[in-house]
Amino acid sequence: MGERQFQTGETVAVLTTEPLGRVLDYKAPEGGCGTGDFVEVPLGPRRVLGVVWGPGEGKWDPAKLRAVNRVLDVAPMRHELRLFLSRAADYTLTPLPAMLRLATRAPGLADPPAMRRVYRLTGAVPNTLTDARHRVVEALRAFGGSAVTLGELAEAAACGSGVVKGLVKLGVVTEEEAPKDLPFPHLDPAGLKRLEGDQVAAGDALVHAVTAEDFQAILLKGVTGSGKTEVYLEAVAEALRRGRQALVLLPEIALTADFLARVQARFGARPAEWHSGVTLTERRRVWKMLGQGEAQLVVGARSALFLPFRELGVIVVDEEHDTSYKQEDGVLYNARDMAVLRGAITGCPVVLSSATPSLESWANAEAGKYTRLDLGARFGAAEMPKMRAIDMRAESLAANRWISPTLAQGVADRIGRGEQAMLFLNRRGYAPVTLCRACGAQVGCDDCDARMVEHRFLKRLVCHQCGATKPLPATCPACGVEGRMAAVGPGVERLAEEVAMRFPEARLAVLSSDLFGSARALKEQIVAIAEGAADIIIGTQIVAKGHNFPHLTLVGVIDADLGLQGSDLRAAERTFQLMRQVAGRAGRAEKPGEAWLQTHQPEHPVIRAILSGEEEAFWRAEAAERRAANAPPYGRMAGIILSGPDIGQVFDIAGELARRDAPLRAVGAEIFGPAPAPIARIRGRHRVRLLVKAAKSASLQSALASWAAQVRLPPNVRLAIDIDPQSFF
Repeated sequence: MGERQFQTGETVAVLTTEPLGRVLDYKAPEGGCGTGDFVEVPLGPRRVLGVVWGPGEGKWDPAKLRAVNRVLDVAPMRHELRLFLSRAADYTLTPLPAMLRLATRAPGLADPPAMRRVYRLTGAVPNTLTDARHRVVEALRAFGGSAVTLGELAEAAACGSGVVKGLVKLGVVTEEEAPKDLPFPHLDPAGLKRLEGDQVAAGDALVHAVTAEDFQAILLKGVTGSGKTEVYLEAVAEALRRGRQALVLLPEIALTADFLARVQARFGARPAEWHSGVTLTERRRVWKMLGQGEAQLVVGARSALFLPFRELGVIVVDEEHDTSYKQEDGVLYNARDMAVLRGAITGCPVVLSSATPSLESWANAEAGKYTRLDLGARFGAAEMPKMRAIDMRAESLAANRWISPTLAQGVADRIGRGEQAMLFLNRRGYAPVTLCRACGAQVGCDDCDARMVEHRFLKRLVCHQCGATKPLPATCPACGVEGRMAAVGPGVERLAEEVAMRFPEARLAVLSSDLFGSARALKEQIVAIAEGAADIIIGTQIVAKGHNFPHLTLVGVIDADLGLQGSDLRAAERTFQLMRQVAGRAGRAEKPGEAWLQTHQPEHPVIRAILSGEEEAFWRAEAAERRAANAPPYGRMAGIILSGPDIGQVFDIAGELARRDAPLRAVGAEIFGPAPAPIARIRGRHRVRLLVKAAKSASLQSALASWAAQVRLPPNVRLAIDIDPQSFF
């Protein structure tokens, strides 16, 4: 749609990234501006970033309004992105300026375009040149007329920079200034593809959805190793053929290395990346090039959803069930649900891909809201792994040992055959508890109600809530007795210690996010493992996220019961998903694989469902329980956390809110609490929780907004409302 233009001096409404909660009126600058323009505006003594949101409210004397300083030299924010930010803010009950901050997370947007010196051939080449100068000319010809930097050219020609400078003086090469933020290489959608069996029909369906250029939510459910990636890349290819852009969301940075290699093999060049491992300079380049249409495909984490695409043709959410798509601090949103919202506003299909879909997506497909495509077999010669339970009640296990004799023999057999084995334990660190054997005291965090986890590789105790660390104590902090501190329970580091003792000749790799200083180091380790650089892999849930280890034939789960403990609404669902995903790492190439689950509850319904592979029966049973409880996805929930330094004050405010429940009762909602949050103190702030539950059809957001507005919070108390909470800590 056409954007409104404002003449010099007209009143415009500008949304800034400052926490003001509303738009501000300004006068349009010299030369005017348009709706969606990024602008710099005065705010007090500062100059801040903003977006022209529309005509001014007109409540102020025009003579007293300040003028917009300038319009920034970047592509305007399109109507669909402004609408998406507004709708997302309404749904999550987030102030609109906070949503704008998510959409402008690139440095230097207000700066003039950064420049660099580049070199090109003039076309006039003398007949007599030295060998070095001739190599420079040939290198420039090989670049196909593209401008290159001095460093790139000197490296390509295997010469010093002085040789290039000499050619500039001769007039053979020109030196010129060019923008630093360059377009991304062109992706060729006609690249090689190989689909077979169910993949062909699924790929055709996705291509048809992209061709329609209209919104459609599609659940692409395929067993692990079935080739879902190659199938949804067909949708990406069709978007590129039609001159549109594509977004692929991944749940874990470590997955990007393998995925980028696939994209390069399929399309001939690397796409743009957007995640915490990308440099600030590259983030600015991605942001600007997307708005100009000079980046065709972005592969990124959940925040990539807020980038300024010029013409989005398809959104893919890979491993859509993954809990990391939920932002748990700051702006609370679920990227899977927001992807569906952006697709609906933009008018493009959204592909939700998973071997173990979330119950929400499964239920939407069952209800006919989402189209469902199934891939029932692994690609090529690979077969699904065989599953078995190891009943730990029948195993003889020494103290402080966690690998059963049965599993240890299975690992030894694989190593003997030159294959890989993986041991999975979803606990970071060395031990989850450090206690004193003299008085029984457990070492906790000084600022949180959480036990500190020993990380022996770091020689520190670490709080997994706030990140605080302490040295490993030799003396009990509670009773002062020396030499009685003991680590209790296993983490992956302790498991690695046992593996090194049992299999001293084996090459061992430990995959845990806190053991790597950078995303690049983690990705390099994963690539090395895939190439056979380890015999035994030990990992936390990071190993369950789509990695392909072709030599891996045995997966052993150390404690399959771990996720079944507690009262989490989604405990059964998440345990089922995690175990099936971890098991799916085995046997993804020619050699068959197996997955063995150590459990003390082999008769538990979830364990039986995991072993049997009766996925649809599991989802139907889980759905029936949720429906009977009026719980998501068949009802609605909102979690409310109040926090502050004074526990009495926080409880008083929470109690007052609970008593003033009329706005909630008006829409049929119930309120539970207040009660201490399961983790009742983080970073020195006491936390009190309330839970609101309502029917699926209830207008919950408006009721919550009216309800929360009844109480004026003191400056030191915070209130956070989490729509559709995924965790209850």
